[in-house]
Amino acid sequence: MTAQPDFVALDLCVLTVSDTRTPDTDTSGDYLALSLGQAGHRLREKRIVRDDRYLIRAIVAQWIADADVHGVLVTGGTGFTGRDSTPEAIRPLLDKEMPGFGEMFRMLSYEEIGTSTMQSRAFAGLSNDTFVFCLPGSTSACRTAWEKLIRAQLDATTRPCNLAGLLPRLLER
Repeated sequence: MTAQPDFVALDLCVLTVSDTRTPDTDTSGDYLALSLGQAGHRLREKRIVRDDRYLIRAIVAQWIADADVHGVLVTGGTGFTGRDSTPEAIRPLLDKEMPGFGEMFRMLSYEEIGTSTMQSRAFAGLSNDTFVFCLPGSTSACRTAWEKLIRAQLDATTRPCNLAGLLPRLLER
């Protein structure tokens, strides 16, 4: 099992993907940054980028190349509009996908928004030993993902196991 007796603070980055959000209107990114801090983690960096797959990929690639970054939370760009490109930007960077995250997120989201959850392409995975979570852009979706999935999995004390407890074993080859 990967549960540990003590909490381990992680270094996390938050990226908001949006053509319209500004530092003053980025409620989703602000929610994630505040929440991870309240949970005891450290915000390494927070940025906003327009919905362009190459700009998104460049920022996330820089973060996952940094050995001191344990996780990246991306909000926005996971829908079906012509500009939504977060999955196309991030999936090529992943070493392993975490299918259960998207499945669980949509199950929980169904309870809140019904069949509209089918439009979510939320997903997660592992890239260069860094956890990457891609969430819808709404603050309520970020709240659902953080409170019901991510927070517990980034807490090394969560039993029977958690993602934080796997960090030392990710380098096994």
